[in-house]
Amino acid sequence: MNRDQIAAGDGLTHRGFVIAGHFNEPDTYSCVRAEGMKDWLITYTLGGEGYFEVPGQRLVCKENDITLLRPGTPHQYGTVKGGHWHFVWAHFDDKHLHTRVLPDKPLYNLTLQNESAKKRIYRAFMKILSDSREQYDYWNDLCLNSLNEILILLARRRERRLDSRIEEVLHRLSRDMHKPIKIEELAGSVHLSASRLSHLFKACTGQSIIDALNQMRIRQAALLLEHTDRSAAEISYDVGFQSYNHFINQFHKWLDMSPSDYRKTKRSAAL
Repeated sequence: MNRDQIAAGDGLTHRGFVIAGHFNEPDTYSCVRAEGMKDWLITYTLGGEGYFEVPGQRLVCKENDITLLRPGTPHQYGTVKGGHWHFVWAHFDDKHLHTRVLPDKPLYNLTLQNESAKKRIYRAFMKILSDSREQYDYWNDLCLNSLNEILILLARRRERRLDSRIEEVLHRLSRDMHKPIKIEELAGSVHLSASRLSHLFKACTGQSIIDALNQMRIRQAALLLEHTDRSAAEISYDVGFQSYNHFINQFHKWLDMSPSDYRKTKRSAAL
């Protein structure tokens, strides 16, 4: 079996996961499958350009493009002439996956635009490569977990369709929720002015940045109240509020009760 046959997934289906690889190919690289494949192919282009051809469509995939090819789709793919194609790929079947995470098109492409998404999906691919090569106990389950992470992130982007800069800001808010937030620094991280970011954020989410942050903090506080024995004051600090009175006010705003009443209500319901 040659390298192109491996990349095409010939006869390699294994408990829901097939095989993965990391290629950097010149423009002589191509693979033709007139009858399609039995499994899915996913690629993540890291550099250069590749192409996919299916009936009625030709797609050129560039850096940061994720491409999915549906089973049974006649196709050809390879490196664009005059260049190279640097990409990671995996073949898989869908018997262990929820159909909602998979696109309904024969050929689907999404360009990743925010840095957190690029890093997270790249890390997931690297875990697939490592686990599939080492093949220690549960290696295939670990590969499927990483693959599911990639597909769920893509499905969320298809459904939410947020501006990539707002996605990045939401990621930073959740990551640094416990820290003081400066809108000027957030705006700079996505190359916008503070006023432009505030306007775009409100247009995309229906909330101000501060309201979105406070809602995240209160959601986390509610979970901690329900599932830990930490005091409300400790939890207030844990989630990023510098003033306990402000925490109480925000808790009332978003959940319409005090933290102590919320804890009593949830624990009584669990009895």
